[in-house]
This record gives sequence, C-alpha cells and structure tokens, in this order.
Amino acid sequence: MIFTWLSLYLHEKLFVISNCKMDLDTSRIQLQYLGFLNTPLLWKSVPVLGMHQLRINSRKASTFEGNITKNLRLGKRVERFVSHQLEEYNAISVSAENIQIQQNKLTLGELDCLLMVNNIPTHLEVVYKFYLYDESVGTSEIDHWIGPNRNDSLIQKLTKLKDKQLPLLYAPETKPILDVLNINAESMQQRVYFKAQLFVPLSDKEVSFKLLNSDCLTGFYVRLDELKQFSDCKFYIPTKVDWLMEIQTQIDWLTYELFFPKIEEHIAHKISSLCWVKTQKGKLLKCFVVWWS
Repeated sequence: MIFTWLSLYLHEKLFVISNCKMDLDTSRIQLQYLGFLNTPLLWKSVPVLGMHQLRINSRKASTFEGNITKNLRLGKRVERFVSHQLEEYNAISVSAENIQIQQNKLTLGELDCLLMVNNIPTHLEVVYKFYLYDESVGTSEIDHWIGPNRNDSLIQKLTKLKDKQLPLLYAPETKPILDVLNINAESMQQRVYFKAQLFVPLSDKEVSFKLLNSDCLTGFYVRLDELKQFSDCKFYIPTKVDWLMEIQTQIDWLTYELFFPKIEEHIAHKISSLCWVKTQKGKLLKCFVVWWS
C-alpha cells in the first residue's frame, strides 16, 4: 500500500514538473515570437539593391501555435514564425516552404517560401540579422554594418540574396517543382522579408540613416575595457534564440562582479555576446560586448 501510494505521489509530482516546464517553454517561445513581430523591416518603401520588402499590414500580435523543437536554431525558428504570421492574413496563402533545389545529388540552394499575395504568385526570402556599425569598414552606409563576430556583413548578405538566392527561382532545376505547383516563374514577383536589430558604438551613437530604417536601432556595443562604465548595473546573458526577445525583467540578474568573468570567457573565445543591462534607475538596455576593437 505504501509503495503504491508513493508511486502515485511521485508520478503526480513528475507530471506537475513536466507541465511546468512545458508552460515555461511555451511562454519563452511566445516571447521570442513577439520580439520577432516587433522587429522592424530593415528598409521600407525604397528598394535596396533593387530588392523590395514584403509589406504586410500590422495587426494585433497573435499567439504562436506552431511546433518549435528545443534545438531549432534562430534562423529556422524565424522561418517558423514568419510562416505562422503569414497564415493570419486572408490575402496571403502559402503554396510551399523550404524547397530544396538539387542538381543530381548536389543541393544548389533553397527557396524559403512560395506564396500567393493578393492573387499574385510571390517568391519570398526570409532574413533576420544582427548588425553592428563600424565606420572603418567600406565606404557606404550599407558597407558599415557587420556581424557581431566580423565574419559576415550586410553587404555580403544582400549580394547573396540578389545574385544567388533570388535567381534560384529561374534555375532549370527549379522548373519541375514549379510545374507540379502549377506556377510559372516568369509570372512571379520576388520579395524579401528582411528584419534586423542594429547596434552602434557606445562612443558614437550618431549614425546617419538614409537607405536603412532607423527604427531597427536597438542598442549599442562596447569592448571589454569599456564595461567598467556599467559597474553599478546588473546584467543578463540570454541564449542566442532569446536574442529575439525584448528585454525581460523577471530574470536572474547578475551583478557586475558575477557578470564580468562570464563575459570575459566569451571574449577569450572570440565570441561577441548580446547582453541585457539594467541601470540603477531601472533603465533597460541591449548591448553587445565585442572581442574586437
């Protein structure tokens, strides 16, 4: 009798713990989804390098009801979010997603999404990025925006979109797939859905925006030796998929003394990390701590 009672008790406890974890995971994914929705397009009506954004009317944020596996990386997670968002619009219907284009056994690339938008067949490429402003790189507004670890840049991504990803629609290997979907490539419009969070140097926050959307400006970045200016603040280092989120307050904030050794280890491995900062006055800030100078 005692054994049976204990088994039932433990089973009940495990069920409660499991449900709590599920609720936490669901809540976390919803916060990521809301952060994604609230991120502006990187440019608006004027095309960049000839590429137009997909412009859809904003509406009240919905609840994300799709499936996200635990280890799904940020880029693929965003694609799921976009798919769910598009389903909310009566004027948009999704014909196919994540279409692998192959030549024999070699993968040439992937078409993110084929849509009908107001009865117009549309090829859509989805991008979500984090870029930091470095005036020493290149000579134009677009040239100056680089990835947090300096291994990619905005101009590289735009060039890849323009010269490789969008033209893939017209490749001979794509035609059989379009035929099955009864779509003619020549009749399709092409759009990108390019969202981004932008960060400027702490010492130079006056950055000119002519082509890009200044609403994407999210925070600043600092070197490790500049962190001492924030010694009276509290910090949090979100996981990469949580970079999508807006800053949360009900978290385990770290003091500067506890935070510094953790971020110092990231820098030692040449990893620039996004951090949330809370000042003594309660102001919330997003900031990258970078390993390069």
